Amino acid sequence: MTTLPPLPMTRPKLTSLARQKLPCCPETIPRSQLIKEKDDIDHYLEVKFKGLSKEEVAAYRNSYKKNICVDMLRDGYHKSFTELFALMEKWDALREAAQVRSIFWLQRPLEEQPDKLDHFYFYLTRAEVAERKGYFEDVYNNLYALACYFNNPEDKWVRNHFYQRCFQIAQLIKIDGGKKAAEALGHMGLLFEEDGHLLEAAEHYEAFHQLTQGRVWKDEAGRFLNLLACESLLRTYRLLADKMLENEDYKQAIKILIKASEIAKEGNDKKMEGEASYYLGLAHLAAGEHETALAVLRSYSEISTDLDDDLSLGRAYEAIAKVLQSRGEMTEAIEYLKKVVKIARNNFQSLDVVKASTMLGDIYNEKGYYKKASEYFRQAFDTTEELTNMPLMDETKVHYGIAKAHQMMLTVNNYIEAADLASLDCLLAWKESRSDIAPDPVTGEPRGSTTESL
Repeated sequence: MTTLPPLPMTRPKLTSLARQKLPCCPETIPRSQLIKEKDDIDHYLEVKFKGLSKEEVAAYRNSYKKNICVDMLRDGYHKSFTELFALMEKWDALREAAQVRSIFWLQRPLEEQPDKLDHFYFYLTRAEVAERKGYFEDVYNNLYALACYFNNPEDKWVRNHFYQRCFQIAQLIKIDGGKKAAEALGHMGLLFEEDGHLLEAAEHYEAFHQLTQGRVWKDEAGRFLNLLACESLLRTYRLLADKMLENEDYKQAIKILIKASEIAKEGNDKKMEGEASYYLGLAHLAAGEHETALAVLRSYSEISTDLDDDLSLGRAYEAIAKVLQSRGEMTEAIEYLKKVVKIARNNFQSLDVVKASTMLGDIYNEKGYYKKASEYFRQAFDTTEELTNMPLMDETKVHYGIAKAHQMMLTVNNYIEAADLASLDCLLAWKESRSDIAPDPVTGEPRGSTTESL
């Protein structure tokens, strides 16, 4: 979301006077001079500022927050005052609750944040004036400006409050063809998505998508609303499908991902269409539908090739290799994984190099080609050393050690089976040094097989 540019604040009389005593103002009155007792304050003001009116004295005596509230009530903005007062009460309640849970709570009281109070006053009162005149689009714009201003992790609950207010007001706007209603549905979908309520989020995003179909509406950043609706809906469908796959509900997961794929095609965005195909292919793989998975993932690889997107192509090849491995087609799986390693190296994607090299090592190790397995596990281990990723380094070290042990064990077995003096000398020399044992020229791989077969 794009934050709207700051508007020049026109402050009412009391808040303008009160602003002068804030610590952030260059012409400040030291707090130590403002004695809390009422009589002493009155005396201080009488001595220092003769001729001040009663209102001006009140402005200096009261907190900035109180002056904001007084100005709202005095100028007739009772609805704005009610809303602000409810927000301030919730603000204090949240701070107090957080203090109970954690001593590291750093949220400042609202009275110590005059800029936020200024924004509340400025936009709430403008929204109230517009509402009285029936200009609901102006009401929406002012409330949306507040949502944008409070769009940060600390104040997200305030942003969500104004998203809900925008959604209510958007239903009253009849002159824009439903654009504000569509935007509000998108914001409500985001609200539910962030809270983990994915079904409610999907419901709002679906309505958002439906309203924007065939429209060329754009948001304030120039992005098409229909494309945003498609992206939001796809993201939510994918999260829902992930939960279904965790629960082994493959049928429903595939159903919702097929729906996502259809929406992606409507969005007329090839990259988004490819992403939808990727997740659908993985769902078919999880369900054991290898033929369908292979067809969908090859479609993803074709889209990635057309877009000249190497990273997506590498991801497609890796997924295809998994399908082929599940079908027992190891030779083809190895070819795809080698392509993944090459693409990852060319694009400096070290983690992808580690992943693909480990998969290759696993295949060779499982088939008994321990020398090849050791080479790929060593490649993965060396890459993790460059990354200085200790947990991953430990994992690849174990894989490499197992493959080396298998390779040595095969050589030792072959020497034992040979039962000749040369083999015995090699075994004795190895037992004395416990270093790498020299492989027999005709061993090192299982007898009667060659690495060329894989």
